[in-house]
Amino acid sequence: MIIKRLDHVNIFTDRLAATAQFYAELLDLEQRNGPPPSTPDNVLWMYDHSDQAILHLNSLDEPPGYERAYNREVKPGSETGAIHHVAFLCGEFDEVKSRLDQRGAEYEIRDIPSVGLRQIFTADPNNVLLELNFFDA
Repeated sequence: MIIKRLDHVNIFTDRLAATAQFYAELLDLEQRNGPPPSTPDNVLWMYDHSDQAILHLNSLDEPPGYERAYNREVKPGSETGAIHHVAFLCGEFDEVKSRLDQRGAEYEIRDIPSVGLRQIFTADPNNVLLELNFFDA
């Protein structure tokens, strides 16, 4: 079996609207409703510009008739356990940095000139660590 690409990341949150707004504003992702039986009150999917749902956002409240696959306890707001971070290849470093500054967000910048890479590390509203990668053009 050959992996083609990362399909999506699933985040459980007790701040569904704020989490969706964070990703929409910071990374220009489009918020859409998840498939039935989910409702916009408990599941939102965030799409990139190629029409791929790269983030699935779930509230802790699930709709009637919805059964979570591989059900296990999730604690929104805690650190991400064995998963250290989620990385996104991004463009427009200055724009993303400006958006973080406007939010008053904490972040760390790391430069790796040997491979032409600038990185921004920041956390989403659920304390999921993000690595935002910007390669030289």
